[in-house]
Amino acid sequence: MGFVGTLLEVIGFGFGLPIGILIGYILFIFYNNHRDVKEPIVRPLIDLDSKSLHKVLPEIPAWLKHPDYDRVDWMNKFIFEMWPYLNKAICNTIRITLRPTFDQYIGKYCIEDIGFDDLTLGSFPPTIHGIKVIETQLNELVIEPKVRWAGNCSITVALKLLSFKFTVQLLDLQAFLAPRITLKPLVPSFPCFASIIISLVEKPFVDFGLKLLGADIMAIPILYRFAQDMISSEISNMYHWPNDMEIPILDNLSVATKKPVGILHVKVVRAFNLLKMDILGKSDPYVKLSLSEDRLTSKKTSVKMTNLNPEWYENFKLIVKDPQTQVLQLHLYDWEKVKAHDKLGMQVVPLSSLIPHKMKEITLDLVKNMNPNDPHNKKDRGKLVVELTYEPFREEASGVLGGEGKPGSLTRTYSLESSSGNGVLSVTIESAEHVEGKHHNNPYAVILFRGETKKTKVIKRSRDPRWNEGFQFMLEEPPVNDFMHIEVMSKRRGFNFYPKESLGHVDLKLADIVNNGRINEKFHLINSKNGVIHIELIWSTV
Repeated sequence: MGFVGTLLEVIGFGFGLPIGILIGYILFIFYNNHRDVKEPIVRPLIDLDSKSLHKVLPEIPAWLKHPDYDRVDWMNKFIFEMWPYLNKAICNTIRITLRPTFDQYIGKYCIEDIGFDDLTLGSFPPTIHGIKVIETQLNELVIEPKVRWAGNCSITVALKLLSFKFTVQLLDLQAFLAPRITLKPLVPSFPCFASIIISLVEKPFVDFGLKLLGADIMAIPILYRFAQDMISSEISNMYHWPNDMEIPILDNLSVATKKPVGILHVKVVRAFNLLKMDILGKSDPYVKLSLSEDRLTSKKTSVKMTNLNPEWYENFKLIVKDPQTQVLQLHLYDWEKVKAHDKLGMQVVPLSSLIPHKMKEITLDLVKNMNPNDPHNKKDRGKLVVELTYEPFREEASGVLGGEGKPGSLTRTYSLESSSGNGVLSVTIESAEHVEGKHHNNPYAVILFRGETKKTKVIKRSRDPRWNEGFQFMLEEPPVNDFMHIEVMSKRRGFNFYPKESLGHVDLKLADIVNNGRINEKFHLINSKNGVIHIELIWSTV
């Protein structure tokens, strides 16, 4: 019976198993067919908010989700066609830029060599899912693109240490970024902006593979999550707005586009042992002083007749725009009634050597020129004594009036209490729009203030001129009761019976500038049909 029983059990299991599976399947089908099925809820996409829409369609581009983003398919196509060449150019730039950094470590810490074994950004370029242009009244251009890059890049760094070669490979980089790119300041020199400022408006998403000696260390789940979160957080901490990264483009930017940051007080005290330039054995010295990279007229002392040891004790104020690069230039001349004035000597003082708010007396050895190899500089030309004090403007946070008189964002401006104290009134004539003359359109702007007249350059044949020129007025007291007259004129070219004509003007009450510290606004021109002028005014005190 033992054998027969075992045989029957095997036969029973063989028949029972498929029969049980068949019965279970039938019951499953019967249950699902008789269960109440709810109708799906159908909603139009227009009723969904941005978060719900992003969950339903996570890859939807920004230009479709947000109406203020523009579609830039043409730019993506351009980048795709240019990517093979951009890839090589960017990689070569990376190699050249990092080569000096790598060379610093060769010979240290037993490192024999370090460099790139492989460097390519892959065949898939970044994709711009939308771009937004932000309009400001400042002299800048702000754009916010939505960038996604799922690239097949491969970057391998090889390190030779004690005759052993170690490699680290970065591959399959993915990055989702929302940067804010600011081009500022805009200047009339190619590429028309001096620097690029980059910041992030959202926390970035970064994913990548990392191999050490050929082993994929990112395959470890805990390490993968830790590295991804840490890198995203560090990038966000460094570059999330208002933190930013500035890339200078124009190193030799004209100081005319920079704003005043302080006042240099110069007292020309005396000189002694000057050269004898006149026939009677005397000289008629005077000092001419100016700041480098400044287009303003040089200031002069009085002339001391027939004196080789003159004393002046005369004070001057110079407007400083870049204390780190500008220098004070001092030239001594022998005054002549008829012929050209003879040069007695010169010397320069870097403003970076001055301590703010601290007076410094300097005795300068006069030389013929600043060429250290010129043998004429070995001749004793006398000495000049000056007292210098650099007073930077106070930096305070204040609201900026911009646009159509609406308050702008909080920004850093140079301002002080308007009740007392001398200072500098900076006027920047940015541009004008829709200015039209009856006989010609060659516009330029004229500023009339306290008897002084300043003019911009003439723009030929334009109804929308852009000057971007700055002017400064040094005042002994705040202009709380003053008005400034700014007029747009047109100047004829060639033969014309109408040499000049007015295209409109505006009279500005300066008490508003003193109280606000800074105003950046477009003003409608009086006696002009549709003309407006864009002006920036800053009141700065020390």
